[in-house]
Amino acid sequence: MTTTPTPPTTKTSPQDGPAGPAQTARSLARARRRHSAARFWRSYRSHRTGLFGLAALALIALTALAAPLLVGSDVQSVTNAPGAAMEKPSAEFPLGTDQFGRSLLGLLVWGARISLTVGLLAAALSVAIGTLVGIIAGHYGGWFSTVLMRITDWFLVMPTLVLAIVLATVMSRNIWTVVIAIGVTSWPTTARLVRAQTIAVESRPYIERAKALGGGHGHIMNRHVLPNVMPLVLAQTTLGISSAILTEATLAFLGLGDPTVVSWGGMLQDAREAGAVSSGHWSYLAPPGIAIALVALAFTLCGRAVESVLNPKLGVAH
Repeated sequence: MTTTPTPPTTKTSPQDGPAGPAQTARSLARARRRHSAARFWRSYRSHRTGLFGLAALALIALTALAAPLLVGSDVQSVTNAPGAAMEKPSAEFPLGTDQFGRSLLGLLVWGARISLTVGLLAAALSVAIGTLVGIIAGHYGGWFSTVLMRITDWFLVMPTLVLAIVLATVMSRNIWTVVIAIGVTSWPTTARLVRAQTIAVESRPYIERAKALGGGHGHIMNRHVLPNVMPLVLAQTTLGISSAILTEATLAFLGLGDPTVVSWGGMLQDAREAGAVSSGHWSYLAPPGIAIALVALAFTLCGRAVESVLNPKLGVAH
C-alpha cells in the first residue's frame, strides 16, 4: 500500500501571506480611484475647449517654472538693465524695454510666476473658507446656519474688489496681503453652493444609517459629506482661479500690489506711469494684458469642462 506524501505546509507571516480584509479594502479603494480618474480623463478629453485650455495652462506653467533658466533672475534688476529706456521692439529686445531699460519679454515671462502663484493661492484660500462655511452651515442647520448665511450674504452683496482694495490698503504691501485680500472676500459664492450640496447629501439614507450607528458630526462631515461635495469644490476652484488672477492684476494696476516683485498687473501699472499710452508704446501695454486674458480664458475653459464632466446635467457644450 502506497501513500501519497502530503506537501509540507509553510507558515506565512502577515507580511508574506494573503491580504487581509484591511489590505483588500485598501486595494479595492485604490482600484476604484484609478478607475474614476481614468473615466474622468476619458470624459474630459471629449471637450475640445477644455483640452485647449489645459494645453495653454501647461505651456504657461512650464514657462513660468523655467523663467530663471529662460530669462535669468537678474531680469528685475533696475541698476543692471541691459538696454536704454523705452526702446522699441528689436532683435535684441523683441518687446522693447521699460522705463528702466529692462527687457519687457523677460519681465513678462518672470511676471507669470507671481500672477499664477497669487491666483492659485488666493483661489485655494477662498474655496477652503467657502467649503468650511458651507459644510458647517448645511450640516448643523438651525439658528447657527442662519447666522452664517447672513454673514455670507453680507459679503456677497458687498463688491469684492472694494473689500479687497480696503484690505490691501490697510495691510502691508506684499504678496501675502494680496492673497489674503482676495481669498477672504471671494468665498461667499462657494459657501452657498457647498451648503446647498451639503443639504442634499444629508438627506440621503446612508447619512441616517451613519447617525444611527453612532457617527458623530465630525465623522459625517469628513467621511460622508466632504467626499460628495469635492467635485463641486474642484470645479469651483478652477473657475475661481481666473477671477483671482484678474483681481490681482487689478490691485497691482491700482498700485496696491507688492512693489518688490514683477507681475502682469504691475507691468500695466508701470506702463501707465511711464506714459506708454501717450507715447504709443503698445508693446509695453498689450503683452501683459493679453497674457492676463489668455490665462483667465484658459482656466475658465478648464473649469467649464470639469464642471460638465462632474455634472453632465449642465449640458455644457464641448
